[in-house]
Amino acid sequence: MAHVRRDLKRGVACTVSQYKEAIHFAVCSRGHEDFYTGERLDWKLVSVYRNEEAKSGKVKYKKTLSLLPTVDHTEDEHGQPCFVICSWRVNDAKSDLTLGEFYSLCERVLAHRESAGQGAAPSTSRG
Repeated sequence: MAHVRRDLKRGVACTVSQYKEAIHFAVCSRGHEDFYTGERLDWKLVSVYRNEEAKSGKVKYKKTLSLLPTVDHTEDEHGQPCFVICSWRVNDAKSDLTLGEFYSLCERVLAHRESAGQGAAPSTSRG
């Protein structure tokens, strides 16, 4: 329903049954792995999110659910809405970017890392 409500506001003609079918197709076709990274998803994490634990554990708790399968609303090669299955971590990073925008951002991050000689995370020491 959330995807349908959002898309109707954006002028995309859709129905709940069409979206259920599209999401089912995405799960059946490649739902065992993250569409973007190829990482194996952990379907045992579905329905285990707990608000209270998230509030107390914050980032640490969220990281335990990084491979939770989620539905990402994106576009196919013709610009038509479609769904893919990816990890919560990747879906969170992608946010509302289009597929092209997301890939472009990833490429810029990697190019900057290479040009700046940043092989690893920055040091926290100020020595």
